[in-house]
Amino acid sequence: MSDHRIDLIGHLQARGFIHQGTDLEGLRAHLQERPRTFYLGFDATADSLHVGHLQGLMLMRWLQKAGHRPILLIGGATTRIGDPSFRDESRPILDEAQIQANIAGITRTFGRYLQLGEGAGLVVDNAQWLDGIGYLQFLDQVGRYFSINRLLTFDSVRQRLDREQSLSFLEFGYTLLQAHDFTELARQHDCTLQLGGADQWANIINGVELGRRRDQRQLFGLTMPLLTNSDGKKMGKSLNGAVWLDERRLPSFDFWQFWRNCDDRDLPRFLALFTELPLEQIAELTREGGAALNQAKALLADQVTALAHGAEAARAAHAAARGVFAGDDGVGLGHFSVARSTLEVHSLAEVLVQAGLQPSRGAVRRLAQGGGLRLDGKVVASVDAELPSGQLQWRVSLGKKRHYQIVVE
Repeated sequence: MSDHRIDLIGHLQARGFIHQGTDLEGLRAHLQERPRTFYLGFDATADSLHVGHLQGLMLMRWLQKAGHRPILLIGGATTRIGDPSFRDESRPILDEAQIQANIAGITRTFGRYLQLGEGAGLVVDNAQWLDGIGYLQFLDQVGRYFSINRLLTFDSVRQRLDREQSLSFLEFGYTLLQAHDFTELARQHDCTLQLGGADQWANIINGVELGRRRDQRQLFGLTMPLLTNSDGKKMGKSLNGAVWLDERRLPSFDFWQFWRNCDDRDLPRFLALFTELPLEQIAELTREGGAALNQAKALLADQVTALAHGAEAARAAHAAARGVFAGDDGVGLGHFSVARSTLEVHSLAEVLVQAGLQPSRGAVRRLAQGGGLRLDGKVVASVDAELPSGQLQWRVSLGKKRHYQIVVE
């Protein structure tokens, strides 16, 4: 799929990537004419990306496979402000050391999904041009082209004001900074397309308008649907917190299990968005229920984990899940370490509570009473029975989907 002349917009629509576009037909012709440069922005609010970013990375991957050039814009400057879009309150302000550490962390993830380097994709920090611009210069080059009246009509601003929630001038100016980013990338790199989530629509429109009104340059914007599961919950969270893409933040096994345990209703959409399997194959895989769906979920987990962590990590996670209590070496299991000095090792209930895997001894008992608790592959009848003396490592299953190895260190 390295030919830019294909109908890329049609392909992306079929896979579920497109929510809105500033001019979809114009963009279709624009992308077919010759290779183009496009970008997606990431604020450096954490040292790892999570699955909420994965849709954007996969969209960029498809565009690059079609012959177009990606720019991953890191908000080294705008992270200090925080995008107010559809937030109820200001985002915590990070110091420069934290921002730089976060930039280093998320940049490592990009190379898993995109080809970077000379003649390929670029990673660019907007501090390059925003740190040096003066306030009066910014007002002259950007501010004069925007109406306060119009900015107040955007949903992301209006909702905060309607709820009488504070919106600082710092946050209010974020959309102008993002518009300036787009036009600066257009000037420096001939970047003509900005990607973003559905909540970025207003910010993207402002960049397109600034390019047209000030620079007489045609720019395009494309947004992706808000990434939610079948229950309407925003993607990116699991029972134990954020589903990070960096293995140092989340083990491969837990990442693999997140996808393997997805809802049946989400499976076709997730396969289309997060794998590169042909749509015809996805339709075939998800046509039947039961065991066939479980096999398709395992394939989804394999494919997504291989992209995020590498093929070997995906194989290890799959093998660990398949034989987690069948004598394998436990590579890829979710690990919890408990300090020897603080642990009173008497019963499984105490271990699970002190490891933070269950909220109370009563919760452990209820789980066992329902037949959902196993220790080293065997169903646990009494959670208060003493554990084997001298044993400092256990494999525990909490229901069918949560498997852990607990080690006393």
